[in-house]
Amino acid sequence: MQFKCNQTLPERAIHIALKGPDGKCQRGDGTGCFIANNVATTPGDMTERGCTYAGCRGVVGGPVKDAIQLTHGPIGCAFFSWGYRPHLADSDFHMKYTFVSDMNETNIVFGGEKKLLQSIIEASAEFPDAKAVFVYNTCSTALIGDDGRDVAKQAEAIIGKPVVFFECEGFRGVSQSMGHHVGNETIFRQLVGSIEPEGDFSRSINIIGDYNIKNDIRTFEYLFEALGLQIIARFTGNVSVDDLKIMHKAALNIVHCQRSATYIADMMKEKYGTPSINVTLWGIRNMAQALRAAAAFFGLETRAEEVIAHEVTRIQPYIDAYRQRLHGKRVFIYQGGPRVWHWIELLRELGMETETAATTFGHTDDYEKIFNQIPEGALVIDNPNVPEIEEILNRRRPDLFISGNKERYLAYKLGVPFVNGHTYDTGPYAGFVGMVNFARDIDKALHAPVWNILHQRARPAPATHHAAHGFEEVES
Repeated sequence: MQFKCNQTLPERAIHIALKGPDGKCQRGDGTGCFIANNVATTPGDMTERGCTYAGCRGVVGGPVKDAIQLTHGPIGCAFFSWGYRPHLADSDFHMKYTFVSDMNETNIVFGGEKKLLQSIIEASAEFPDAKAVFVYNTCSTALIGDDGRDVAKQAEAIIGKPVVFFECEGFRGVSQSMGHHVGNETIFRQLVGSIEPEGDFSRSINIIGDYNIKNDIRTFEYLFEALGLQIIARFTGNVSVDDLKIMHKAALNIVHCQRSATYIADMMKEKYGTPSINVTLWGIRNMAQALRAAAAFFGLETRAEEVIAHEVTRIQPYIDAYRQRLHGKRVFIYQGGPRVWHWIELLRELGMETETAATTFGHTDDYEKIFNQIPEGALVIDNPNVPEIEEILNRRRPDLFISGNKERYLAYKLGVPFVNGHTYDTGPYAGFVGMVNFARDIDKALHAPVWNILHQRARPAPATHHAAHGFEEVES
């Protein structure tokens, strides 16, 4: 499949593929090779990827609720950190305040180490209840050679609490995915296992790779507790510094996001022997399977079936009603990484089919899982840019586009119903109860009266519009 917008950027062809009639990959360059992914962005490509700093600060470290989140860099880098993602917690400190060393031109010339040390001391004095200071390095401070790790050691001795330095300068990786790795490794190295509490942890777990978007954990936390399990740490959503220090005591790690958080589960397996299971916490079937897998580890299978039966009985009438309204709709999903393959089955439970899928930072194993689940003829695209997304929406005309806030207004302008799957329109979407919320938001997006008005007045001749832009009509 060739994109009109890529005539001047033919390198993008290897990142685009169709699932052929034999189930194999038909790549845009005409070969049968698998879709290219997790490689550096082609120069000239207006990528939507985040940087390593974004993945570390915005995803992994940022949700820790009682740490001072300090960016060592120019003020512009701090803009990203403030309220970008709704990692809710029972305290709003991490969402309410952001901190930055505010590097200026003079600091770039003469170095910013003194300013960083001063910033850590001042922030700690201003907020003495904070349990740690997390310092995130940026491109500029890395390029001038600031030794932030040494400053962190000095500051730790002065303020008497952990100062965790993340070497997450934006240019380190090809996308935010490297920031997830840095965040996991740094927290594990500096915090996990630093306290050895006493007590019985034989039925304890960590939830790994859930970031509590719009309170997702409230939809499944009580289900695991209903099995009789104790949750030590949520990595990282509604989690405290003290929780991270003792998470090595858990008997089992339950790994949800298998792109951003498997690193710490693997390190705990290697150092402490902690086993882990991979689960999906979205959707009825996936959530039930997650509970069954956790229960099987602890010998609680009977209790798990009781919990599942109770919850499914409660929500099934709502799901059945929504399924009648959503059946047969075609979906384009564009998310960061695993959420695409997490949600294909979920949408199928609502009677919908994923016919286009894209990720920002997916790796080969993510795309393999996507290819295994999508129907023949479905399109997959790695790291799409805005012109490509616009062409997909015009040519393939999905009934629904699920993506993030950056793409919301493009979808609206093109008259395509949209649901924010990144930070959620309302949420939460995880667990059994969240599935009802997700179905409700999809139904509202698809059946909003505005689409009839738009199609009648703003797009009186869509075929003419598409032809004028060189797009082919696609059979419905």
